[in-house]
Amino acid sequence: MRLDVVSLAPEAFAPLRGLGVIGRAFAAGRAELHLHNPRDYATDRYRKVDDEPYGGGAGMVLKPEPVFAAVEAIPVLPRRRVLLMSPQGQPLRQADLRRWAGGYDQLVFLCGHYEGFDERIRSLADEEVSIGDFVLTGGELPAMTIINGVVRLLPGTVGTEACLEEESHSALLLEHPHYTRPASFRGLEVPAVLRSGDHGAIARWRAEQQEQRTRERRPDLYARWQSQQAED
Repeated sequence: MRLDVVSLAPEAFAPLRGLGVIGRAFAAGRAELHLHNPRDYATDRYRKVDDEPYGGGAGMVLKPEPVFAAVEAIPVLPRRRVLLMSPQGQPLRQADLRRWAGGYDQLVFLCGHYEGFDERIRSLADEEVSIGDFVLTGGELPAMTIINGVVRLLPGTVGTEACLEEESHSALLLEHPHYTRPASFRGLEVPAVLRSGDHGAIARWRAEQQEQRTRERRPDLYARWQSQQAED
């Protein structure tokens, strides 16, 4: 998969290339990361990429010309999706990561900066994405979050595919608890069912724990899961 990032802080993405299985996926060629700085496409002598907003107001706004030029210079693969990082976007979900990982050969990330970006930049995007109801100084961290989530889903990145199927949010429910040796640690015991060798009982316990944990910690997800179960 080809990943193109349009950002005024391309150096922020350098750690991804050495980040565990994500870094190994880049090294193995499962994903390619290309960085594009709009400042390189500014045409004035000061390489200016921002300006004061029409109508007044605090802060500076990212100009459209350098961003458009940067995006238009990126090679276009047949199955491409352009994602705009924005607190006004749709909340990111695991289903989105799976959709992008399995349905596209190229993802382009547009990272805003300063007070915001010229509204016309939105026309470049296929989707606007938010990682939460808060505001950051730029779109770099959200873009890195999505890149991490997408690359780990690419075939061959994670050693055991079953890990991806059983984890939290894969089917709306949160993941069940995990334990390893020792069986007893500071008075905290591994549940007896997990040591029983009864795989059917273990599967039932894990399913019950998923429902209970989701109901207690994320009632919104649990309500969606119940609705989905009713439809099925």
